[in-house]
Amino acid sequence: MAFAIPFPMIDPIAFELGPLVIRWYALAYIAGLVGGWQYIKWVARSFPGNIKDEDVDDFLFWATIGVVIGGRLGYVLFYNFDYFMSNPTAIVQVWKGGMSFHGGFLGVVVSAILFCKKRKLPMMTFGDLLACGAPIGLFFGRIANFANAELYGRVTDVSWGVIFPNGGPEPRHPSQLYEAVMEGLILFILLFILSRSERMRNASGLFIGLFIAGYGIARSIVELFRQPDAHIGFLSGGSTMGQWLSVPMILIGLFLALRALKSTKQEAA
Repeated sequence: MAFAIPFPMIDPIAFELGPLVIRWYALAYIAGLVGGWQYIKWVARSFPGNIKDEDVDDFLFWATIGVVIGGRLGYVLFYNFDYFMSNPTAIVQVWKGGMSFHGGFLGVVVSAILFCKKRKLPMMTFGDLLACGAPIGLFFGRIANFANAELYGRVTDVSWGVIFPNGGPEPRHPSQLYEAVMEGLILFILLFILSRSERMRNASGLFIGLFIAGYGIARSIVELFRQPDAHIGFLSGGSTMGQWLSVPMILIGLFLALRALKSTKQEAA
């Protein structure tokens, strides 16, 4: 057997307070949510649109609802529709797992649109701010996936392959870490660098476009190493559901980014 890295023995429970059990998995998601929230408040001070701290604070609740409802409905519709139609009561059993990023993303988009209309905020600028902070949540979310030994990769013979507790005896790609780096770290650095430019900040819609396209590209690449859901498997041509759902994101993201850049060129002319 090729060299492999045993899965680190991490106690899933961070600490206990009486009957309250706090898991590392939950703490990772909380860190991503809080980190993104605070970063958005900081970066908003240099963006146009006069978006205040209280606007970002108040949207946190809206975003949480959008992620939970959208993520669950996305999983139901995109990944296991037949099962949930046969077992409709299982749809609300979120604690048993089953969330879709693409669905959660759409949930946040709907929440942001409704929130901006209610507060009369510039929608695309608000979306740009959310895009700047989203990679932080993605980074910690994928770290949580790794710590929970879920969504692991395909069998591999690379020297950094990991033997996951529920992945059989063979080493697998730690695809969760690939996603943490590509969807989280790299995308964050790219958007951070661009956010230092006043011209880029004034290109309304640029950051949301780059985030959407960047996520779609990163996810499509990582899907080459990630193990598909067992009940779906591979689709036509060896593609996966994650890749199919990422194609519209790439196209829409590129359209928004190019439109934003074109508008700034016209204003400068």
